[in-house]
Formats: sequence, C-alpha cells, structure tokens
Amino acid sequence: MKVLGISGTNGAGKDSIGEMLATRHGWLFISVSQILRDELSKQGLPTDRHHTHRLSAQWRRQSGTGVLIDKAMQIYEPQKDRYKGLAISSLRNPGEADEVHKLGGKVIWIDADINIRYARVKARQHGRQEDKQSFEEFVSDEQHQMHHSGDGATLNMSAVKQKADIFIDNSNDNIEKLFKEVEEALGI
Repeated sequence: MKVLGISGTNGAGKDSIGEMLATRHGWLFISVSQILRDELSKQGLPTDRHHTHRLSAQWRRQSGTGVLIDKAMQIYEPQKDRYKGLAISSLRNPGEADEVHKLGGKVIWIDADINIRYARVKARQHGRQEDKQSFEEFVSDEQHQMHHSGDGATLNMSAVKQKADIFIDNSNDNIEKLFKEVEEALGI
C-alpha cells in the first residue's frame, strides 16, 4: 500500500499535489479538511477554519491524534483495489504524521514564500470566507497553526514538519515543475 500524507503551509500546493496524484497516477485523494467541513455541514455549523480546528481537536481528544488519518483510511479501505495509492492532505498534528508512518507511508512538507502563498489564497476560485483575510491576519493564522498550544490535540504544524520525509519548495509557480519534483521524490 502506498500512503502519502501531505502537509504544509496554506496556499503552498497541498491539494494540487493530491489532485495530481489522483489524475496522473490513479491514487485516491482525500482532504481531511473536507472531511471536517462535511461533518460541520451535517451539524449545521460554519465550515471556517475556526470550526474545523475546533472539531479536529475534539475528535483527537476522543479518538487519538491520528483520528483524521483513520477516517481517511475508512474511506479508502472499501475501495482500495481501485487505486494505486492514497494521498491524504492537510496534516496539521504530529499524531497524523505518526499514523501515516505506522501505515508504511511518507509525509511530504510543501512550502512557498509567504507573499506568493497569500496571493494564491486570495486568487482561489472557491472563495471561502477565511481566504478573504488581510495579509496580517493570514500571517497571524499561520503562526497559530504552526506553534503548539500545549494541548496535544490541537494544531502543531511545526511538529508535523519535523516528522516529514520529503521537503518541497513551491515558490516558483511552475505547477509542472512541482509535479515532476513530487513524482521524482516518490519514485513514480
């Protein structure tokens, strides 16, 4: 089984990598952020980052820090024969990286210059409310996600970065170059 956990900063290209693996290589791509948004929608709650962060922490407290990877695996398992691998984005807690490693997978960390990432987020077509932040709010939100709050169930992306196996800088805005670099790193 091939499993890739995809983590990195907002606007760096996490979902682009997952979508590329799905379309070019026959992998199943699952966004844990989408799993969280779907659950919030079922509950009639807003699907913004504040609520997804709160729900993910609640689930981690109830079921362990790898719960979002477990939920992705529950989606993947019944249909795994149809796919060549599983790409899971947006790992935001080190327990998720640990769970990917327990499954024999790798974790990729993708980043880019913050100004480039902010421009990408502002240009997104799906226009979620949190994508309408000022640059200062974007930076503050990122700092909140990167640093540990003291609660092991909350976001700690810098700890995920420390557990990553592959590091890619996507500052050049060349999507084909990004895809080639990921494919080479994964040997596909």
